[in-house]
Amino acid sequence: MITAEDRKFFEDEGYLLIRNFHDYENEIEPIQRDIYRIIHLVARAHGLDIAQKPFSRENFDSGYNELLKADRRYAGEVYDLVKQIPSFLRLISNKRSEDLFKALRGTDHAGVGAASYGIRIDNPNEDKFRSHWHQEFLFQPQSIDGIVFWTPLVPVLANMGAVVVLPKSHKDSLCVYSKGTTYAEKQGAYQIGIHDEEAVVSKYEHIAPLTEPTDLLLMDFLTIHGSGENRSERSRWSVQSRFFNYNDPVGMKVGWKASITTGTQVEALFPDNFVQGA
Repeated sequence: MITAEDRKFFEDEGYLLIRNFHDYENEIEPIQRDIYRIIHLVARAHGLDIAQKPFSRENFDSGYNELLKADRRYAGEVYDLVKQIPSFLRLISNKRSEDLFKALRGTDHAGVGAASYGIRIDNPNEDKFRSHWHQEFLFQPQSIDGIVFWTPLVPVLANMGAVVVLPKSHKDSLCVYSKGTTYAEKQGAYQIGIHDEEAVVSKYEHIAPLTEPTDLLLMDFLTIHGSGENRSERSRWSVQSRFFNYNDPVGMKVGWKASITTGTQVEALFPDNFVQGA
């Protein structure tokens, strides 16, 4: 599935992009078709007469912008419903992904973190909910050697805000974080940011690979990354899941915790990596 060179690249750089990992007809299109149907159903539930274009891979989200403009809560319903699609759940837990994780981590026991998966919808110019610079382990402390699996459902163009990865940042271990400073206006775990963020992220190269719906981007749980700014006219749809290693001693020590959603949880679990905001 992967070469020795791929594994070494991932270990050295903290990320790996695999082109055409997924099969479009059997794995991606079923998710897109269900999203298309859900958009129609949400519109009908709220009495909205939205004319969807005939389904195609290019316009599976037809009608979503109209829902968003009518009431953002309707778009929120779509966001909650699409993560329950069976075809999506099959994709994130397929055996090839499990085997890939095991090969990269040299383990025989992989898991998918509870509440660690979903379909992100990054709407144009909606920076309030944009994922800023972070490391996954802080919010998904199942194992420090976990891996993020990320696949777009739309072709990611330059103006759509591709995921920005900081190669080799994983080698510097877990960052120091603070709450209520740079991201004080955000909610929940989104209020937490890397302490002295600008100085930290400026130390590394920034890459933002453009990807297609069959591509798979892998990121080490300690690799610093964030969402780019979507300045297009279309929402950026993407699938995320996170595999962890049951045998990892750090995960075992913290009890393979489920997703962390509040700053209070972060402070309690990582007191040595958390400073009080100014």
